[in-house]
Amino acid sequence: MQEQVGGAAAPPRRARHLLDPDNPRPAPRGAGMSLTRVQRWVASALAVTTVWHLALGLVIAAWSIEETRTVDRVGLLVVASLFGIVGVAVGLIIHRQRLFSGWLLVGLVPGAAGALWLF
Repeated sequence: MQEQVGGAAAPPRRARHLLDPDNPRPAPRGAGMSLTRVQRWVASALAVTTVWHLALGLVIAAWSIEETRTVDRVGLLVVASLFGIVGVAVGLIIHRQRLFSGWLLVGLVPGAAGALWLF
């Protein structure tokens, strides 16, 4: 049943969950990231994972060497750690952060994990 306002029929009330073309909802503010920031995250993710895959390959190479050649295995684990540090450094450079920070210690993870696995 429609109510009458001043002798004329009032327009039907629109359900709240439906879109009202005459009264659109305001756009949310501050919900998204800028294109530059997204590009930095994508570039750093690709760079870091690519370098860390190389470090993981060196750990696997150390695993494939005979157990009697311990010096060679340790050498490959050290190189894997260096590549891990380089990967983290590349991510810091892309994000324009300080290069020498505690985050570089994360780069030691491939070599340390390989040492735990091998010895």
